[in-house]
Parts: sequence; C-alpha cells; structure tokens
Amino acid sequence: MQNLSELLYSPYFGVIATIFAYQAGVSIQKKVKHPLANPILIAVLLICTLLVIMDIPLEAYQEGGNLIYLFLAPATAALAVPIYKNWQILRLNWKPIIAGTMAGSFSSIVIVFALCKLFKVEESLTLSLLSKSVTTPIAVGITEQLGGIVPIAIAAVIFSGITGNIMAPFLVKVFRVEDPVAQGIGIGTASHAIGTTRAITMGELQGAMSGLAIGLSGLWTVFWTFLFSVWIG
Repeated sequence: MQNLSELLYSPYFGVIATIFAYQAGVSIQKKVKHPLANPILIAVLLICTLLVIMDIPLEAYQEGGNLIYLFLAPATAALAVPIYKNWQILRLNWKPIIAGTMAGSFSSIVIVFALCKLFKVEESLTLSLLSKSVTTPIAVGITEQLGGIVPIAIAAVIFSGITGNIMAPFLVKVFRVEDPVAQGIGIGTASHAIGTTRAITMGELQGAMSGLAIGLSGLWTVFWTFLFSVWIG
C-alpha cells in the first residue's frame, strides 16, 4: 500500500494518466468521427471517472498535472510557426485582424460581466470568469492579478475551448463565414488554443490566423479586464 501511495503522489501518475486518456480520446474520435467525440473532452471525462472510482485525491493527480502545465506556454509559442509562414497575408489583413480580436475579446468580457450581474454572481467568481476566452497561461495571470479563483478560471477556459472546438465548423457554416482569415480569427479569439487545434484541421491559414488571435485577444483581454476591475472596485 505504501508503494501504491508513493506512485499515486508522484508526477508519473498524472502524466501517464493524461497521456493514456488523451490517446484514448483520439482513438475514439477516429472511430466515431463525431464533433462531440472531442479528444480533450473525452480525456477529461476519463480522468474524472478514474479519480472518482478509484477514490484518488485530486492532489495526487495534480502532481503530474502541474508538470504538464509547464508545457502550455511553449506550446502556445509554437503557434508562431504557421503565423510566420503566412506573414504576407497577415500584413495585408492587419486592420480587420486587429479590429476583430479587439471586438471579440471585448464582447466576451461584456457578456460574462452582464450575465454575472444578472444572476448576482459573487465578485470573486465574476473576476474568475472574465478571462474565459484566452489561453490558460494568460487567464491564470489575469485571474491572479484580479484576485479571482484560479481553478475556476482554468475550468472556464477549458470549457470555452472545448465548446469552440466542437462548434466551430458548425457555426462557420451557419453564419456562412467563407473567408479563411475571418474563420481563424473568430475561432482563436473565442476559444484560444483548444479551438486552434480545430482551426488547423480546417486549413493552414485558418490555423495561422487562429494562433495569431490567441496572442492578440490575450493582450486585449488584459486591457479590458483591467478597466472592468477598476469599474468594479
């Protein structure tokens, strides 16, 4: 029992469990081929189920989860590669790109803030949800600065990312967004890195623009959340 306890609380458990759960999600997606069969969503459900059934403390899994978290920032930075490849297109479309990411990040924060006020959500929870549409490293920094609850912010980021990943192709067809630049900017602004993985499957240009939108919307979100925090205060 002691050896099992040591194994559970070692980083190896969290890392191995995450890798196997995600690989299972990828395999299921290939077989099912349905938008709801999202590998990240499946991995989250599998890990939660494992922790509940085996009565494993979240702290034990988090030992490995913290190690995986270290790779988030480098993974986000790696999205600069497709941006560089499509720099010419970026240069020709810089005005709508700036305007789109600015409007998208602002509308996201306004909607969250308005809904929280409508349903009388506690201030700490409101501050935790404002950065839901930016990538996790940026959301964590914003939430810590605002005095929000980091785990809730991370959960909101994951939820918005998975939702965008699943819904992006459907929404693009419904609203007849045919411009690949607009598709990528919309996906990246609304659902950050997780959504960008879907944009990449739609096309290299969509992936490049979505990766660019992650950084730009992150900068705008920092600015908008600062204004809202001053207003709330």
